[in-house]
Amino acid sequence: MPLALPCRVRALWDETGGYGVPTIEVYSWPTPNGHKVHVMLEECGLKYEAIPVNIGAGEQFRPDFLAISPNNKIPAIVDPEGPDGRPISLFESGAILVYLAAKTGRFLPAGDREKFEVLQWLMFQMGGVGPMLGQAHHFRMYAPEKVPYAIDRYSNEARRLYAVIDKRLERSEWLGGAEYSIADIATFPWLRSWQNQGVVLEEYPHLERWFDTVAARPAVQRGVKVLADLRKPVTDDKAREILFGATQYARR
Repeated sequence: MPLALPCRVRALWDETGGYGVPTIEVYSWPTPNGHKVHVMLEECGLKYEAIPVNIGAGEQFRPDFLAISPNNKIPAIVDPEGPDGRPISLFESGAILVYLAAKTGRFLPAGDREKFEVLQWLMFQMGGVGPMLGQAHHFRMYAPEKVPYAIDRYSNEARRLYAVIDKRLERSEWLGGAEYSIADIATFPWLRSWQNQGVVLEEYPHLERWFDTVAARPAVQRGVKVLADLRKPVTDDKAREILFGATQYARR
């Protein structure tokens, strides 16, 4: 059964375009990490239900959500048909992508050499692209005080990461190699806000080519729209405190 979280929204979404009974419950919000999983589900044609967890209202701290996501972060999933036929819950977007790839046999190569090439770029996104671009975005857009040192530090790191990706895509059609994979799915949502990260996309032509190609995929276009109408700009003090203040650090 879905968790007792407020504001549930039933999302489609299966390969037939119908409103069939959803298979996987996705507890999420329209952020880059949430969109990774939305896109993957769309690409795989899996039935799912998108259940919003409003992180600006503190819903990520509810005990029922913490039961499946102890790090109080979205996304998390509950799949009633786990690997052994029993329900399984997972948190951490990268782990969810690997799980869904294994479940469907898609977007992660079977051969060891090709698989590990994809996984290294997935780890690059998880350990570098996400955290550093998130910090660049935060200090440039949300920090109550504009600290030049922090803005320069994370903006420069954002540009360095874009350059790493651009160089990779100069010699490879996709991040993980010859085929579109979970490495591309994981990275793309983080680059959609390049304007807010101190980046000029045209300075990275190979990345820009890849970005436009990924953005044109129908499943990607559907995935980034999931729950998107629920997200509002962070403007009030309460939401800022929940997202960036002491609430984040309270022991639970």
